[in-house]
Amino acid sequence: MSIKAYAAQAAESPLSSFSITRRDPLPNDVLIDILYCGVCHSDLHQARNEWGNTIYPCVPGHEILGRVAKVGTAVTRFKEGDLAAVGCMVDSCRTCPACQKGLEQYCETGGTVFTYNGPDKILGGVTFGGYSENIVVDEAFVLKVSEKVKPEELPGVAPLLCAGITTYSPMRHWKVGPGQKVGIVGLGGLGHMGVKFAHAFGAQVVLFTTSPGKAEDARRLGADEVVVSKDPDAMAAQARSFDFILDCVSAQHDLNAYLQLLKRDGTLVLVGAPEHPLPIAAFNLLMPRRNLAGSGIGGIPETQEMLDFCAERGITCDVEMIGIQDVETAYARLLKSDVRYRFVIDMATLKS
Repeated sequence: MSIKAYAAQAAESPLSSFSITRRDPLPNDVLIDILYCGVCHSDLHQARNEWGNTIYPCVPGHEILGRVAKVGTAVTRFKEGDLAAVGCMVDSCRTCPACQKGLEQYCETGGTVFTYNGPDKILGGVTFGGYSENIVVDEAFVLKVSEKVKPEELPGVAPLLCAGITTYSPMRHWKVGPGQKVGIVGLGGLGHMGVKFAHAFGAQVVLFTTSPGKAEDARRLGADEVVVSKDPDAMAAQARSFDFILDCVSAQHDLNAYLQLLKRDGTLVLVGAPEHPLPIAAFNLLMPRRNLAGSGIGGIPETQEMLDFCAERGITCDVEMIGIQDVETAYARLLKSDVRYRFVIDMATLKS
């Protein structure tokens, strides 16, 4: 079936209206009419081929929330009218040790199929993302959204599918909780969710930012303390006091400054992805036995756990709604970090 979408035709071309083909639902498929789609910085990277692997036309979008419009004959977990969501993946090999443990994002055969710019195993070509009227996904990669979520809160749920799970997953893996001092580096789309989750898990939360003007917002989101990272005295006062630091910054910055803040056996986890390698002084790891790690998104079971956790506690992303026609303006503002804290597209505007 042919549907409306917004696509980039080349790295230098602005996104514009485009028709794409979705498959008719197979027995295990769920057809979702998309209500909201978050705008991730990855969308901009892919649309402009900044990672060098984009196949055009490219329809971005992997923070997708909508209602089920149709289900295949073998679908058991969803019915028409259900709230449903799709994140960064729509398939994997499903058989390797990682997939068997619900860690599809780390599929060991290279079989992870991303929601857009991945290989479309059924129609051929590449997968198309959520900047579109609807999406068809195997139910194994579709997530439930609680009906407890109020209609006006639904836009803030969409970015949980990337910004949310990207920060939730490492905190769960490294067992962030009460009695720990946790640092969040950067208060952007990822960082603001890092603050919310660390607070919800009962940790003492410290935000590191280069912008003193974000202090009030950080405290509103759950930070107990705000440190301006450009202030050497303020940074020195935090030395060897952190159990865990989540680094959400994608720009070039000094990792050593944060490694020095960790206790013995403390862990600094990267979820941001700077363009160029960041230098590490060996002794900042050796003494006193600190850990530097990274984390991707989350698997399907953990993403569902995160959505349920957020629904029970009323946690959503702070969002700014836009029309699909404003996506290029949103990209320009993203480059200036001019959003608090995630753009979300009202997909009804695709029909106007």
